[in-house]
Amino acid sequence: MDNSPLFTDDTIVFGLLMIALGLIFYTESKTSGFWLKFYKIVPGLFVAYMLPSLFTTIGLIAPEWETINASGEITKHSSNLYYVSSRYLLPAALVLMTLSIDLKAVFNLGWKALIMFFTGTLGIIIGGPIAILLISMISPETVGGVGPDAVWRGLSTLAGSWIGGGANQTAMLEIYGYNQKLYGGMVFVDIVVANIWMAVLLIGIGKSNAIDKWLNADNSAIEALKEKVSTFTDKVKRNPSLKDLMIIAAIAFGTVSISHYLAGFLANYFEDVITKIESPTTRNIFTFLDSEFFWMISIATLIAIILSFTKAKNYEGAGASKYGSVFIYILVATVGMKMDLTLIFNNTGLIFIGIVWMTIHAALLILVAKLIKAPYFFLAVGSQANVGGAASAPIVAAAFHPSLATVGVLLAVCGYAIGTVGAILCTILMELASVS
Repeated sequence: MDNSPLFTDDTIVFGLLMIALGLIFYTESKTSGFWLKFYKIVPGLFVAYMLPSLFTTIGLIAPEWETINASGEITKHSSNLYYVSSRYLLPAALVLMTLSIDLKAVFNLGWKALIMFFTGTLGIIIGGPIAILLISMISPETVGGVGPDAVWRGLSTLAGSWIGGGANQTAMLEIYGYNQKLYGGMVFVDIVVANIWMAVLLIGIGKSNAIDKWLNADNSAIEALKEKVSTFTDKVKRNPSLKDLMIIAAIAFGTVSISHYLAGFLANYFEDVITKIESPTTRNIFTFLDSEFFWMISIATLIAIILSFTKAKNYEGAGASKYGSVFIYILVATVGMKMDLTLIFNNTGLIFIGIVWMTIHAALLILVAKLIKAPYFFLAVGSQANVGGAASAPIVAAAFHPSLATVGVLLAVCGYAIGTVGAILCTILMELASVS
């Protein structure tokens, strides 16, 4: 059956997403009436995420679809908007948002940021086996299966994705040999649960002050960083000229170009190195090093940090971070269009495992945040650096303030590094839980 959306041309879809973003910002600017009350409850960034998902759910747009011709041949199609946003606009946004960063102030955020990140990692590691034990009491067949069809093998790919990212997820698929015909079901669970959790985190941003009060959190270091960047911005603020705009574009996309070039070189180099490692387990631990996306994000961030020590940081006064925010919102919209809400009703048993798993992850984060009085910012970004990786951790961080996007990237890079090792530990525990 042809499941094409109403709009399949990326030019039209992109225009639809931009109209949606424009309407969101227009309504969010209202100073009275319904919209003022609405956005006091629901953050604009959350709406920018959910509205495209509604477009996908009702069939206006789609990230992927299939068509069948008269002879019965199936052709797969996909939108390139997320790829373009994540590979071009995301690194450009990170550069523009990092130009004015004060690296010393970032490090002054202290140990709580790392504690919350590793708490998130621990929550994923123990959440998987606990979810299997709990679900097995209600529906043993949901967590069953033998050989390559064993559910715990499939869940290992979720552990890889939720601690590291796509490269770690692929590594776990190879390590534990899950039936690739069933792998699509695990991808569904990953998309649905991770996106639901991201939506929850975005809603929480609108309530962050109240949450911080409940946590008795000390967010003085975060406020000091935001204040320092805001003060600097006010100091160098000017009406941008065409020259300013062109130089900002050159800095952003010139860095993207360099990042892609070096990422391709480094990914190919490490691919050759990694394939020569004899131990399969050791080889897969370092799989993230042959990921072009990992190197692209890392290099772009490193170049931006170097530029923050030069006069290039003065382009913040011409609105560099604002243009970065535009790119981030476009990325959010393309992430949202990947979410079809009807997927919640597919593979409901596996999705329920994922929800229980993510709930344990969230509960542990809340508990530790309460104990160490960590602000909601550290909770949200520490979680997303695990679950969402470098593509979405900066989104959540930047929602607090553009200057904080770098924090999300730095933590996400840590996730790539420990993703496979943490996922292997989690999988060992899930296997034990499945046979107990």
